[in-house]
Amino acid sequence: MTPTALTTLQQHLLSALDIAPNETRRLFHGRGRCWPGLEQITVDWLQGVLLVALFKPLSDDDLQALIQMLLALSASSAWQQSGAHSLLLQQRYLVDSPSQWLLGEPVEHWDIREHGLRYRLDLGKKQNTGLFLDMRHGRQWVQAQASGKRVLNLFAYTCGFSVAAIAGGATQVVNLDMARAALNRGRDNHRLNQHDLSQVVFLGHDLFKSWGKVAKYGPYDLIIVDPPSFQRGSFVLSKDYPKVLRRLPELLNPGGHVLACSNEPEIGPDYLRHSMASEAPELHFCERLSNPPEFPDSQPDSALKALVFQKNEPAVHLD
Repeated sequence: MTPTALTTLQQHLLSALDIAPNETRRLFHGRGRCWPGLEQITVDWLQGVLLVALFKPLSDDDLQALIQMLLALSASSAWQQSGAHSLLLQQRYLVDSPSQWLLGEPVEHWDIREHGLRYRLDLGKKQNTGLFLDMRHGRQWVQAQASGKRVLNLFAYTCGFSVAAIAGGATQVVNLDMARAALNRGRDNHRLNQHDLSQVVFLGHDLFKSWGKVAKYGPYDLIIVDPPSFQRGSFVLSKDYPKVLRRLPELLNPGGHVLACSNEPEIGPDYLRHSMASEAPELHFCERLSNPPEFPDSQPDSALKALVFQKNEPAVHLD
């Protein structure tokens, strides 16, 4: 990391903290390759906690220079005015993604807000905090669409889409994920928002062995498919995504919508469109949701893809 790149990051963070967001946001997205020399860094504002993540190793000298810059940042007037109090550095490129508290008392759980909703994050212990910030527009879209609908949330993780759907007036949400611990955090997230858990179903199962359980709660008016790119022993996006898409028509009411997502940089939006046309031709493409402006990317097709499809209404035959 050159001194120029480090100065660029410092100035960006000073400007961002000078008008700190009221809710959780990404402050710097180096992974979008818009700032040379900073492609390996992201910085998230977690309402008082600044989370700096490194995705590639730095030399010892560069790492120390980064740490000194961050500590100097914490002495700035912008930091003081923002209400920031803690600084966490995470090395995502290492096994278990170890984190170091550079400033502030370590906390394991931290509650934040996004679009008026509350979510509980894990800090310092896990690779991911529990909420993918680039999907902010997707959660808002689900909240706006959910009124009066039955929703299926596949690969639910910590149930961010489910929280948004119930907040938007969904009558029921079914969450499916193999990771029961993640679903438990989903329950916590619903409780944080005083939601009625009788409207929410949590299925801790392997999707490919559980289509019958999923169908039992259907048909659905809205289905969200947001799988990992790769999960050892259970999901490989290029091989398994089409298997999911081909089951959607039987689960979806006519006129219902699907939000199909992928965050795999090597797979562009055309892959999802072509796969849907091949595996579920009853569903037609409607739109690609925009990504939040705090996630600029020099190659938009490599960034998050969140595509909306709709199932065709049955044809009307006139006598």
